[in-house]
Amino acid sequence: MDIDGKVALVTGASSGIGESTARAAAAAGAKLVLAARRADRLEALAAELGVAVVVVTDMRDPEQIRNMIAVAVERHGGVDVLVNNAGQGLHVPVEQIQLDDLRAIVELNVYGPLLAMQLVAPLMRARGGGSIVNVSSGTTRLARTVGAGGYAASKAALNMLSRTARNELADDGISVSTVYPFVTETEFHDVLRAGGRPGARSGFAADPPERVAEAILELVRTGAEEALLVPEQLRDAVS
Repeated sequence: MDIDGKVALVTGASSGIGESTARAAAAAGAKLVLAARRADRLEALAAELGVAVVVVTDMRDPEQIRNMIAVAVERHGGVDVLVNNAGQGLHVPVEQIQLDDLRAIVELNVYGPLLAMQLVAPLMRARGGGSIVNVSSGTTRLARTVGAGGYAASKAALNMLSRTARNELADDGISVSTVYPFVTETEFHDVLRAGGRPGARSGFAADPPERVAEAILELVRTGAEEALLVPEQLRDAVS
């Protein structure tokens, strides 16, 4: 899909990967709908880009997600591209995972993206096709994961939803793709649901969020199934 002139909805757009994706999509000519919880940051970004609609949205709240889609339809007539980026981490050993914390990140990392996909699919079908990109995590593709089991489990669930939706929606001209970022220079580890920042991986620098944004736009353009940004040496050979 050529994103120029298309309506692109980006969740988690107030910082990091979402903000960088919004900037890249705007530069490519997209009409943007920006969603996140922090209204001030969204408004500042929209003012800078000049081509964006802001919808303050908590992706754990189904009614707010429905409103987000309704605003996109009201302002732009539909959605051509959905980037499911909003998410939160949890970095504690499996033995220490609190069920309330796990429930919260599953609501955000799995339920929210699922509902957004369900709501945009008929809109895209009516427009002759579309693109959905789900932002997963490289932790689900690492050969060895320590401390991120709860978070990785939530993103692994999103991976399977993405793969299945890709098969189910292909005949409607809707591509569903997954991007697997490596450690990225964002606020992610500063706002974990629980736990602390993991130790740095020796020899591997964090990626700038712009690298992930470029991968997301390339998935929109090509309709490819995935973009794996994890260094080859760290990948699970059987993933």
